[in-house]
Amino acid sequence: MLFRKFILSIMLILMFSMSAKAVNPDEVLKDPVLEERARSLSKEIRCMVCQNQSIDDSDASVAKDLRLLIRERIVAGDSDIQVLDYLVGRFGEFVLLKPKFSASNIVLWATPILALALGIFLVIMIIRRSKKENGSNTKKLNAVESSIENADSTLLSKKEKSEITKILSDSD
Repeated sequence: MLFRKFILSIMLILMFSMSAKAVNPDEVLKDPVLEERARSLSKEIRCMVCQNQSIDDSDASVAKDLRLLIRERIVAGDSDIQVLDYLVGRFGEFVLLKPKFSASNIVLWATPILALALGIFLVIMIIRRSKKENGSNTKKLNAVESSIENADSTLLSKKEKSEITKILSDSD
């Protein structure tokens, strides 16, 4: 049991230290302000290999190249917007983890909202339909029960009813 806990703790340490090691010491800029800008921009750029990870968290060689490119552009004097525009111009909007809202990608932004609205609408319609069906089924059931009671009284004569009552009371 102690061995399992030890192995589990080692695995957790390794798992959480992987992303912390993504930016190598040789990539770090000497100026802490510029380094903070580079790290901030690196968190906004998608790794082309990992795709759901920022280049700041990725160990892929492409991510390292992009981190170095960002640092070069910052040292050259580019603003954050200029660096992002350069990367988007070179790789397309796919490189951004959070794409900009524009007319060309409005479908990407609107689809989840429309899907949610459609889902809510369908749930409401299903609930309403089931309530109506339950109400009409109850009315039909009551009508059938009353017609059965009426049929019993009209189909059986008084003599037949008394014989049935006698048979039922004898069986008890």
